[in-house]
Amino acid sequence: MTKANGERSSPHRAGSSPVARRSPLIHRFMVSTFRRYFTRHMNALRIASWGLPAIPPTGPVIVYSNHPAWWDAAVYILAADRFLPSHESYAPIDAAMLKQYGVFGRIGAFGVDLESPRGAADFLKASAEILSAPNRALWVTAQGRFSDVRERPLGLKSGIVRLPELAPDCIVIPLAIEYGFWLERGAEAFLAFGKPMRGQDLLNLARPARLERLEIELTTTLDRLSADVQSRDPARFRSLLEGRSGVGGLYDGWRRMAAALRGRGFDPSHEGRPS
Repeated sequence: MTKANGERSSPHRAGSSPVARRSPLIHRFMVSTFRRYFTRHMNALRIASWGLPAIPPTGPVIVYSNHPAWWDAAVYILAADRFLPSHESYAPIDAAMLKQYGVFGRIGAFGVDLESPRGAADFLKASAEILSAPNRALWVTAQGRFSDVRERPLGLKSGIVRLPELAPDCIVIPLAIEYGFWLERGAEAFLAFGKPMRGQDLLNLARPARLERLEIELTTTLDRLSADVQSRDPARFRSLLEGRSGVGGLYDGWRRMAAALRGRGFDPSHEGRPS
């Protein structure tokens, strides 16, 4: 793409801002789409009973998390819809991915060129616009790469410490995400929000100390969540979404028919018992 003066610009720069591109109508449609997709392919989305977020009545929100899997984007979308329904949510993604999945730009995603020296500047510019209004939230995978949940230290990218400087009135909340298989065919997605931090309090720390504080808070939340996941005790969680139990297909069809012939109810779950 070429400007009037002949200067060549990238499609990302020439496009409208993340705020201008976001469509509430398309966002609602995609939330519904991701909810159906999640329940088809995953067994459940669970949040730790202690990990419900404390959302402030006013001020922009920054949610930063670890980055264990491809499913994180779906978790962001579903969690934002459930816990921050009055906020417009945005998230940075790789610019190449946004080019491939352009509809994400219509629901709050904005591209960051991870290979370009200008990538960090573009990220901060877009973030400043997003955080300029009290009814917006920015969701960031602060590790900047896929990482195992057991990796320590987390290695958060230094750019996360700059965000409170853009909005001193913000609230910063760590989000721990983990996946695992329990009893069913599908995987379980687990999440927990940590202790919220005031942006102004973080600004009282020098950047290295600020990064250390953010890493400690997320690590603490991750460790506590992992202990609950390892317990395999559903009572420690609240179920936000549930998929289909059982094996499915012909096998469950046969089991259902056999139960009906015996006059019994059918529970397709692994621990299901005839009624």
